[in-house]
Amino acid sequence: MHEGPCPLSSGTPHRKTMTALGTAIAVAGALTLGATTANAAWEPTKSVEFIVPAGTGGGADQMARMIQGIIQKNDLMKQPLVVINKSGGAGAEGFLDVKSSNRNPHKIIITLSNLFTTPMATGVPFSWKDMTPVAMLALDNFVLWVNTNQPQKTAKEFVDAVAAAPPNEFKMGGTGSKQEDQIVTAAIEQATNSRFTYIPYKGGGDVAAQLVGGHIHSSVNNPIEAVSQWRAGALKPLCVFDNERIPLKEPIADGKSWNTIPTCKEAGLPVEYTMLRGIFMAPGATPDQISYYVELFKKVRETEDWKDFMAKGAFNTRFLTGKEFQTWLTSAEDLHKSLMAKAGFLK
Repeated sequence: MHEGPCPLSSGTPHRKTMTALGTAIAVAGALTLGATTANAAWEPTKSVEFIVPAGTGGGADQMARMIQGIIQKNDLMKQPLVVINKSGGAGAEGFLDVKSSNRNPHKIIITLSNLFTTPMATGVPFSWKDMTPVAMLALDNFVLWVNTNQPQKTAKEFVDAVAAAPPNEFKMGGTGSKQEDQIVTAAIEQATNSRFTYIPYKGGGDVAAQLVGGHIHSSVNNPIEAVSQWRAGALKPLCVFDNERIPLKEPIADGKSWNTIPTCKEAGLPVEYTMLRGIFMAPGATPDQISYYVELFKKVRETEDWKDFMAKGAFNTRFLTGKEFQTWLTSAEDLHKSLMAKAGFLK
């Protein structure tokens, strides 16, 4: 009798083992593939248009091109980000373009407060709700500036002088009509029972130059648009319209920093205003598409170039997404509607 192992009996377990192993590998592979597919994040598959609803050289354009440079420098996107200016109709051209690009995740727009003011002042059929909110990147501050030769030392002293003077004797310079600068000016008038002659110019640089030259008495320019004239001793800031002081404490002029400037409320002028710098997508964006851009801009904000840009412009670096951002937008829209209604700016 042969006592060695039977070839038939030894082969059967071998086939069973191989079959079981193959089945296990197949199942594991299927599970892995399923997990990969389920967790695959959306990302752009072609160039992304970055719409700027304003002209070249302005604050929104500068920020958009800064973002474009940061993304390219740090290789944060596989596809190109292309900045496109669509400024017609006080930005309506850009907003309507994005509004009509339903379910197009390859188009985003940087917004400022003309997101609210343009449809209210012109009647253009558009609302921020026609787009998909992505993130608040920052808030741009406004500062009440006067010529250094102006005798008033505080914001309250200045507006008291305006109120005491004949109506329209004091000239306030700003950028555009029925936009942010004039809205802030109207808010000052409403709060202090005063009356300015408002003179619009093409840009913040022109406004600062006119104020240095004594052709106007004051402006409500953004920090970055008048900081060089402050350093030169030609202009002085009286107050900032944010609800808290700018936290930057590095000296700018005469040992004073942005943080030295009181809020307008502190200085006796009860007016608050900041301008949105936000990102929106076209309507119909999916949660994973929104998430992609939220994460992208978080990475942008972490770079030293962005932090340096924020410091130079003395921005409020608040960042909001999701429901918090939408709540802020609703509140900001109500504020603009109230201010513009009181000023008679509504279409």
